[in-house]
Amino acid sequence: MKLDRLDKRILDALQKDGRIANADLAGIVGLSASACLRRVRALEEAGVIENYVALLDQRKLGRRMDIFVEISLTGQSKETLESFERAVARSEEIMECFLMAGDADYILRLTAADPVDFERIHRDHLSQLPGVLKMKSSFAIRPIVKRTAIPLETGN
Repeated sequence: MKLDRLDKRILDALQKDGRIANADLAGIVGLSASACLRRVRALEEAGVIENYVALLDQRKLGRRMDIFVEISLTGQSKETLESFERAVARSEEIMECFLMAGDADYILRLTAADPVDFERIHRDHLSQLPGVLKMKSSFAIRPIVKRTAIPLETGN
């Protein structure tokens, strides 16, 4: 789907406030409410807009630690990779997982309340992942930049 300037302005506004009323969104981007709604629905149907979510403050929910875990697997066969990825997808403790090029095969991001909670996650989830040869965990001290909005050239 080719995005024009209005589509990008809609996406930019929705990234800032996914709960914005369509009439308000239309006013921001300079469209009628019906034209704006048609564009939003087209963006949803094309999969450009994947979902609408509430972003939670993990620290206020007691998850004060961010941990990044580098994973090296025992091999690179299709079966090994797929088995690992299926297991990661089933673990709600793992917030993000990226297939990597470089030293590690995967990098995981997870959150924990404290070191004891991380030990539980390590024991009950990470150590159970199939095909793992080596794990290296790094603890983030504090976030510096944490964005959810993808930069769009809106030409405002």
